[in-house]
Amino acid sequence: MRAIDTGDTAWMLMSTGLVLLMTVPGLALFYAGMVRRKNVLSTMIQSFGICCIVSIVWMVLGYSLAFSTGTAWIGDLSRFFLRGIADHIHQGVDGAFTLGAGTPAETPMTIPESVYLMYQMTFAIITPALLTGAFAGRIRFSGLCVFTILWSLLVYSPIAHWVWSPLGWVAGLGAVDFAGGTVVHINSGVAGLVCAIMIGQRYGLKRDDMSPHNLAYAIIGASLLWVGWFGFNAGSALGANGRAGMAMLTTQVAAAGGGMGWMLVEWWRHGKPTALGIISGVVAGLVAVTPAAGFVLPGGALAIGLIAGGICFYSAAVLKNKLGYDDSLDAFGVHGVGGIVGALLTGVFAYGPLSATASSPAGISGSWAQLLRQAEAVGVTIVWCVVVTAVIFWVVDKLIGMRVSAEEEQIGLDLTQHGERLN
Repeated sequence: MRAIDTGDTAWMLMSTGLVLLMTVPGLALFYAGMVRRKNVLSTMIQSFGICCIVSIVWMVLGYSLAFSTGTAWIGDLSRFFLRGIADHIHQGVDGAFTLGAGTPAETPMTIPESVYLMYQMTFAIITPALLTGAFAGRIRFSGLCVFTILWSLLVYSPIAHWVWSPLGWVAGLGAVDFAGGTVVHINSGVAGLVCAIMIGQRYGLKRDDMSPHNLAYAIIGASLLWVGWFGFNAGSALGANGRAGMAMLTTQVAAAGGGMGWMLVEWWRHGKPTALGIISGVVAGLVAVTPAAGFVLPGGALAIGLIAGGICFYSAAVLKNKLGYDDSLDAFGVHGVGGIVGALLTGVFAYGPLSATASSPAGISGSWAQLLRQAEAVGVTIVWCVVVTAVIFWVVDKLIGMRVSAEEEQIGLDLTQHGERLN
């Protein structure tokens, strides 16, 4: 049995908690603050319920599909119900494991598999939770539950396997995604857009007051997301090392750049910087640096944040209105667009020595060739996500129904879906 590195394990345990913090309570509060009062509880419980559902789905099948060996396209069923999870336990001590053991691409780890799979579970949780922002205020909870199960298995797990499994075809292509630009953000944002288009606009959009109920909730939620993101990005170094330190620094710089980028463009365009705009910009910067965090230096991270802040402002404030889709809380406008920007700019700003290894002494450097690899990974992710998400949505809508009635939407989802309301 190979001994674990206790420092790496301690950092990964902390990072796992930080990423879970991003969904509950971070995302729950962030989204709840931006909806109307009658939908606050239902919006929060969507994140909470998805956390419960995906935890079980990941344990039963999701982890096996994403990280067992299988093929370049999907894992197999060898880890169904976490079979083999106790193989490295000896005299009460759980040892280190090897990802992709027995294959030419095997990757020795310095942490127990229980910690690794739990860390990856938190990513699987937040991804479908993020896309709920696209159709906030009009989704049937029962339909969302079934959709989440199918989407996690048929969209999230395959793409996670492509990108992060040692045998994944995107990893073999040479495209890189340090912490989830394609797997989490493009995936959730594009899926959210598909769902928003298929479910239709909110009743009374552009006629009724759709302004946020409580921006203080949203600011607190964004703050928790910001702090939790250090586990998301720096934790993706999978150890307490120098690369984790650089990823933490680049995450902070890009977040600040995103907030400033959105604020300045909004200030110039509308005359005032809004609280909602600044926190949205910070999230855009965090999203965009996610694929790049372990590959770029602080200067590149600042550029990524500033660019993402401005582009995501345009997507959320201008493009959505021009094209007419109702992305309620800008899941696509921030996560989809920000993820695309970040994934592509990783191919521009990557600094080779950060990712250099004995087998690849040059590491991953920004170049036209790398940009094209990034673009290919982005394109295939979008195509798979669009097609499979649309099929899942259509099937669940026909079997259960995905949208509440106009009357239920007017009353509010808190009462009609959960029989509760804020006092």
